[in-house]
Amino acid sequence: MSEESEFVKFFESPRKPLPGNILFEALQPPKEIILAANPRVTVDVIAGILEAAKDSGEIVILELALSEMSLKRGYTGLTPKTFAERVRKAAEMVGWYGYVLHADHMTVKKGTDEELENVRKELDARIEAGFTSFAIDASFLFDRKATTVPEQLKEIIRVGVDLFSFIDEKMKGKPYGREGEVGEIGIAEFTTVEEAVYYVEQMKAHGIELDCLAIANGSKHGVSVDEEGKIIPQLGINIKRTVEIADALKNRGFRTGIAQHGITGTPIELIATKFPKGKIVKGNVGTLWMLLVWDVLKVFQPDLYQQIYKWTIENYRKEGVSEAETFAKSSKYAIKEFFNELEKLDEDTRKAIRAKAYAEALMLFKAFGMKQTAKRVYEYLVKNDIKY
Repeated sequence: MSEESEFVKFFESPRKPLPGNILFEALQPPKEIILAANPRVTVDVIAGILEAAKDSGEIVILELALSEMSLKRGYTGLTPKTFAERVRKAAEMVGWYGYVLHADHMTVKKGTDEELENVRKELDARIEAGFTSFAIDASFLFDRKATTVPEQLKEIIRVGVDLFSFIDEKMKGKPYGREGEVGEIGIAEFTTVEEAVYYVEQMKAHGIELDCLAIANGSKHGVSVDEEGKIIPQLGINIKRTVEIADALKNRGFRTGIAQHGITGTPIELIATKFPKGKIVKGNVGTLWMLLVWDVLKVFQPDLYQQIYKWTIENYRKEGVSEAETFAKSSKYAIKEFFNELEKLDEDTRKAIRAKAYAEALMLFKAFGMKQTAKRVYEYLVKNDIKY
């Protein structure tokens, strides 16, 4: 059997999700941005992404944030266990197990004992469900009253060390991916080079080597739309600062790359031509997959789409905000409300969702500079005799 077919056979065979740290270790030096998809709606979005990954020979990261998925079912109606099961089902449908299962934005906003205990319970549930990568987001704890970087980041580091130590204990030596966040996504102030380097250095000093670092560089979650509902291009990502931080980390001997959040609103041609691949190593795409489902429903299930639209406007419309903007920003809350209906879509609708997800994934693989990452990961596993 050829080497080519060996790596295909490997990832076509049923297996556990790939540990995130192994993915990023295998792709050193990094040449691409890895697609990290937040597929909030239906198993068919995941199946379409995985089918594209299989046909292209790629590894993808599948993730949901704490707000999306929780023991209380988040705003998607999914728990860590049911999301993991949904991903496994999609992998079985497609016959491709080249994916990392990532717990995105395990967010701490206040840092109280009660909040930390709740996040530990959520982490425990993800570990139990088989997640292989974790993002601790304590960026809200940045102290804007402090005058030095160590003081500003003190609580972010304390919480990060606490929660990653908890994961270490629960994982019992199993490999897993680590993502930290030093700058709150969506704020006006950009993360400085000093802040990013200090944070990564301090985490390493506590035995925590980060695979990815999320920073505040002008991106924001979700999308903005005009009066007609068309997405307004997001052009605010500060590429210069992003590169400065990535280079500073590399020059100090860290392999930590940048996790770029809030990509949906960025024109894909800008990503393809301007994003610094290998410096940004992980690209989070979430809202795109949800809007894709709504677009399919408009044609294949117009009655259901109108119910979702009406419910969103009635519950989330604010004075001075257009219906189009309201729906774009708040329809995510309808996912749980219409969970059963979305789970029972007819076969034609499901095929259309899967096909659109497949096409979007192919576009993103190309724009992200991904090229047979599964083969490179397989070669790394074989060379280092790694089993997971």
